[in-house]
Amino acid sequence: MVNQFQRDALSTRLGIPMIYGIDSVHGHSTVYNATIFPHNIGLGATRDPELVKRIGAATALEARATGIPYLFAPCVAVCRDPRWGRCYESYSEDPEVVSSMTEIVTGLQGDIPSTSPKGVPYVGGKTKVAACAKHYVGDGGTVNGINENNTILSRHGLLSIHMPGYSASIIKGVSTVMVSYSSWNGDKMHGNRDLITGFLKGTLRFRGFVITDWEGLDRMTSPRHANYSNSILRGINAGIDMIMVPMKYKEFIDDLNQLVTNHEIPMSRIDDAVRRVLRVKFTMGLFENPLADETLVNHLGSHEHRELAREAVRKSLVLLKNTNSMLPLPKKGSKILVAGAHADNLGYQCGGWTIQWQGQSGNNATVGTTIMDAIMNTVDKQSSQVVYQENPDTKYLQSEGFSYAIVVVGELPYAETEGNNMNLTIPEPGPTMIKNVCRAVKCVVVVVSGRPVVIEPYLKWIDGLVAAWLPGTEGQGVADVLFGNYGFSGKLSRTWFRSVDQLPMNVGDEHYDPLFPFGFGLTTEPTDDSN
Repeated sequence: MVNQFQRDALSTRLGIPMIYGIDSVHGHSTVYNATIFPHNIGLGATRDPELVKRIGAATALEARATGIPYLFAPCVAVCRDPRWGRCYESYSEDPEVVSSMTEIVTGLQGDIPSTSPKGVPYVGGKTKVAACAKHYVGDGGTVNGINENNTILSRHGLLSIHMPGYSASIIKGVSTVMVSYSSWNGDKMHGNRDLITGFLKGTLRFRGFVITDWEGLDRMTSPRHANYSNSILRGINAGIDMIMVPMKYKEFIDDLNQLVTNHEIPMSRIDDAVRRVLRVKFTMGLFENPLADETLVNHLGSHEHRELAREAVRKSLVLLKNTNSMLPLPKKGSKILVAGAHADNLGYQCGGWTIQWQGQSGNNATVGTTIMDAIMNTVDKQSSQVVYQENPDTKYLQSEGFSYAIVVVGELPYAETEGNNMNLTIPEPGPTMIKNVCRAVKCVVVVVSGRPVVIEPYLKWIDGLVAAWLPGTEGQGVADVLFGNYGFSGKLSRTWFRSVDQLPMNVGDEHYDPLFPFGFGLTTEPTDDSN
């Protein structure tokens, strides 16, 4: 498909190759059989920038395997309120952690040469891709975490909390920056000349191109697409260089031509945009190699990349409670109950932005290992029995004589505004099942979620509590740590609240009273296989 688009572009009068981009927020996640890595909230819990760099390199290879040279990643948002539907796309509530994770830019694009001037984009050859720092700026700070809403903050607050990820990405040669749907103190970011031309292009000396979000200009007005010509005028004069226009492109082209003809958008602004787009295309080698390199096809979903994702899962798990050293669990001589809809559902453990925009339920969307599969792979098959009951009743629990239970519960998949959630409760039957199972059997609860959720009311019944975030396709990484092949090492990249009434609450706040603080995470040592 991409090659055909490219051939059409090359057949035009000037023969300038097009640049095709796609969302790849946790691996090349819209393509069947690609490796789906943990979402960013889990990667933030690893505190391992070198791991994230390797994930960037793997994702670049998988994208190039499908002929795509440009990815709308990384998201360097600083999520300050877990009610935000995109919170899992954020590495942390802490700008320092987010900045450290921009090492993924060098994985995606390659290490920038020491001689490269600051702010100039860099892409190191046919196995690398152009990256995109997004969403500029302040998207994680909106009131009540409402997606695409208003971030009310001083300039100092905006620059100290939400800007560091961009300056770090620019130093590493990021090729593009995507503008946020959100507003800052009531002004739409897509029309903010001060922050796009003044700060990003001026102060930070960014020399790549600035791109809108999907229909970003349409969303400058309410209702959307009202007075579209004026939105084009404001957005392009603000400094946006490339416009994402999925449907109404003829109207866009006509309106833009009219605005330039009338001198409302100066040719100097058009020249700046074209110069920046061409600079990225030249840097990428798109003119020399416009078509897909079919020798890369075997990198898609390769064993090496899946092992890397499994490592990332292991390092992302955060152990929140471990009464009487319940974890690691014994592999031998046990009758083990596994319960919960999230135990055997690849779609649930991958979350949103997986094959489909909103994600999906079930095990057929792509290729991977569920947590249930992983448990079966790990326990001793001769001496242990594993029973899966999605929602066991009390009578069953009391009659079966289980050694212990692993309860896997969490959120259903979502993306963007669909994920805005003001109560952050685990959907039923999850909470009822935690009560029923954990009151009857020693239990470990594994929470599969894109953010902290309400857990305090059930904590008294839980022996072991693990935050698994949205681990992606390699569920084996969960069992690796549950059963002691590796120790727990993850640290919370976000504050875990007691009650949603406390939100927003972030580390350093005056009235900071979390259930589990930022940076919390119990550790365990690996065990040998004789246990």
